[in-house]
Amino acid sequence: MSDSIMESLTKHYHSLTPSGKKLADHLFKYASETQYMSISSLAESCGVSEASITRFCRGLGLSGYNDLKLALAKINQVTDLGEPYDSALPITSEDSLNTIFHKIHASNIVSLNETLDLLDEKAITEAVDLISAANRVYCFGHGGSTVMAMEAWARFSTADSRFIHISDSHMQTMAVALATPQDVILFFSYSGATKDMEDVMQIAQSRKIPVILITHFPTSRAAEFARVVLLCGYNESPLQSGSIAAKVGQMFLIECLFYGLCKKQPELSSAARASTAEAIAKKLL
Repeated sequence: MSDSIMESLTKHYHSLTPSGKKLADHLFKYASETQYMSISSLAESCGVSEASITRFCRGLGLSGYNDLKLALAKINQVTDLGEPYDSALPITSEDSLNTIFHKIHASNIVSLNETLDLLDEKAITEAVDLISAANRVYCFGHGGSTVMAMEAWARFSTADSRFIHISDSHMQTMAVALATPQDVILFFSYSGATKDMEDVMQIAQSRKIPVILITHFPTSRAAEFARVVLLCGYNESPLQSGSIAAKVGQMFLIECLFYGLCKKQPELSSAARASTAEAIAKKLL
């Protein structure tokens, strides 16, 4: 959101709807914090509907809520490398390489610690039980989260052959349309709010296919469809999209699920891991 739009919002404040005024008041007071919020969280904080937020954004000439978050991130001060100053450890070109290394390390530690604090043993156990009983486990994600879905598939494939990774959103939709309640979807979405995600989730819901969601936002749209929600830490600004720190927390959750599954059938998992390791060893020089 540019300063001119904020000025326009101020100028036309009295012509806004009651919901619009609540949102405007929130933005005037918490512009920086809002860029880290999901649309569901903002709706709850302001006491308005998500549809009202979408209309509000379009009234500002934006395509939707994600556009608003990006615009809010841009009006805040950023470093000469595009890092928001209000992030935990902003990096600038004035930093020495050694300083940058330590800031990156510290950010990853923050992500791990926050994810550990959010870890719910009961939810992990339920997720592991679902995976253990499934005929097939589909590892899905979109955009940057596709990488995390592939990481999960690669990790679990060292011990279990039931895991399937599909990156194309159309092929995901087709696979879910043929899946059964005996299958499971392991879905990665940091925001929990993308159109492709909702397409897949709606089909999964109609076919009663359980979804395990790994996200940062517990009240996101995706969470409404999920049987189990696992939360990853680290507040990622829209200007930091795809950051490694946000992925580190998700990888930690993958590893927790992996060892939880191995723990249920230790002998089978050990034998499978030995077999895959031997097969890969032949490809090494």
